[in-house]
Amino acid sequence: VIGTSMAAQALALLREVARLEAPLEELRALHSVLQAVPLNELRQQAAELRLGPLFSLLNENHREKTTLCVSILERLLQAMEPVHVARNLRVDLQRGLIHPDDSVKILTLSQIGRIVENSDAVTEILNNAELLKQIVYCIGGENLSVAKAAIKSLSRISLTQAGLEALFESNLLDDLKSVMKTNDIVRYRVYELIIEISSVSPESLNYCTTSGLVTQLLRELTGEDVLVRATCIEMVTSLAYTHHGRQYLAQEGVIDQISNIIVGADSDPFSSFYLPGFVKFFGNLAVMDSPQQICERYPIFVEKVFEMIESQDPTMIGVAVDTVGILGSNVEGKQVLQKTGTRFERLLMRIGHQSKNAPVELKIRCLDAISSLLYLPPEQQTDDLLRMTESWFSSLSRDPLELFRGISSQPFPELHCAALKVFTAIANQPWAQKLMFNSPGFVEYVVDRSVEHDKASKDAKYELVKALANSKTIAEIFGNPNYLRLRTYLSEGPYYVKPVSTTAVEGAE
Repeated sequence: VIGTSMAAQALALLREVARLEAPLEELRALHSVLQAVPLNELRQQAAELRLGPLFSLLNENHREKTTLCVSILERLLQAMEPVHVARNLRVDLQRGLIHPDDSVKILTLSQIGRIVENSDAVTEILNNAELLKQIVYCIGGENLSVAKAAIKSLSRISLTQAGLEALFESNLLDDLKSVMKTNDIVRYRVYELIIEISSVSPESLNYCTTSGLVTQLLRELTGEDVLVRATCIEMVTSLAYTHHGRQYLAQEGVIDQISNIIVGADSDPFSSFYLPGFVKFFGNLAVMDSPQQICERYPIFVEKVFEMIESQDPTMIGVAVDTVGILGSNVEGKQVLQKTGTRFERLLMRIGHQSKNAPVELKIRCLDAISSLLYLPPEQQTDDLLRMTESWFSSLSRDPLELFRGISSQPFPELHCAALKVFTAIANQPWAQKLMFNSPGFVEYVVDRSVEHDKASKDAKYELVKALANSKTIAEIFGNPNYLRLRTYLSEGPYYVKPVSTTAVEGAE
């Protein structure tokens, strides 16, 4: 070959592979040549690439050949337009999906992933019932990566009207239902797909409910099996993230059912399996809808959170803490909590106690909840709300500022960051700035760069400095010299290192 470019060498080897009976050596050579050929050169040669022979080698079930072919095909297919792949390799794609080797299935599904992202190519797939059926059956495979890739492609296909029709108005629905019978895990995978599709729009939810699969999921949610309940509530919670999903759940009476199950949980010895998920469901519902309405309509939810905080079981405490953090993340939620009066003060004391004494993982969750509860955006800092966050802060412990400073000096970066986040949450509130200014050594601690050693901690410290420096009241409360130190820190960036001075050494000579 004259002027043998890498691409030309690759083509020559590809022809050799096609010609020979057992081209193992040639495959190895082709594999290494392809590592060096730039994609754009391959794209120019795309019309010349005959991939048929490589696909037929996959059928020989020879371990090394399969590995080499998968790797070679991965590279060559990238050089081809998705439309070309969809049109000219449909038979190969179909075979790839039923190949015994998972790496071949994954290769095929990644190509299908490219095709479904492309509006011209995807129509080629939608007319190919056999291929769609194979994708559905991949959800039932042992290999999780294969199943996930199949779910992702089907979910992407269903973003268009044509895709919804292909999935729900054909025999594919029967295929989905028969794949579900494989086992529990596969049934949940199909539910996951259905919920993903339902979340897109009211119309796609309508297709899913008509299929009967959403109703089946909801039956399992309120059924007798406590482990199944725990899994189903997670999916129902993600449906509740959308407005049309919440409307549907309310209309079908699902929210009332979940509330009733929480009411009955006291007499159920196995309730600890599903209670956490059920309570979290309400926390998410409240913050997305209206905390006040949800808490008034379902008083058992707030009741349960207060109960769980007093529990001895770290799982229960953790869920209650997370839920309080979610509920208190907006002002309306904070006001709902404030209305519970002394009960909420007690709850804060308990969270403060746990953030000091619990295992590390729960400490971090407590600190995150505290940050969420205490943060007030500048435009919502009315006198009433500032008085409220100040009194909440003081309910956490005898000397909360010292408590969190103590926690932040422990040798766990995640803990250190979580404690800094608490300071950052209150950094723009004048009462907190006064506390910080009057706490001996606190301002020094904030501008001292030698405290943080890892990137996450340096970033967290920088956020604290930024929150302080950008506050309108800081210069007045901290005084100008300190304000300037914060400004300098800010302008030097999070990772600044002071240059080492050499003057002392010269003097010693």
